[in-house]
Amino acid sequence: MVNRLPWFEREFPTGLPAHLLPVIVERLRGTPARLADRLAGEPHEVLTRCGEGSWSIQENVGHLLDLEPLWRHRVADLAQRRGELAAADLTNRRTHEANHDAVPLQTLLTAFRTARGALVRELETFPDEGMSFAAMHPRLEAAMNVTDLAYFVAEHDDYHLARVSELLGQASGPEENPGRTDG
Repeated sequence: MVNRLPWFEREFPTGLPAHLLPVIVERLRGTPARLADRLAGEPHEVLTRCGEGSWSIQENVGHLLDLEPLWRHRVADLAQRRGELAAADLTNRRTHEANHDAVPLQTLLTAFRTARGALVRELETFPDEGMSFAAMHPRLEAAMNVTDLAYFVAEHDDYHLARVSELLGQASGPEENPGRTDG
């Protein structure tokens, strides 16, 4: 399988048209259900097993939850026509310190579903007159409008969903997943 490009090496399109926002919002709305479906029935030891120098499955889920306040803050930045989007903590300190592996998966999933619902509502009610406004993304040094931001968040979700799938594949081992080759 093709290796994922590290998140901080990714580039993202900007200037996406407003008519794409409803479709991207549906991706965002579906992330909690896709996570819950993907992880249903997985034993705790699989969910909390750390990969080589990486987060466990549960820590990936917790990381998605940890970033919801940032996404909402950035939507507010755009709605209020601020020139720059809120900066992320690039060290992911919140996730590293949260001990998400000690929390029941269902608690994380429920909290993520609730937080994501709030983000979706904000995007669905984003003012039409603000759709074309763009603010500078501090790390990417690119101007993003609300559609660009929603796409960025959806890509971030899928990046971590792909990592969860990798970790599940590693946990199943070669005898249960004969097409898998690591390395």
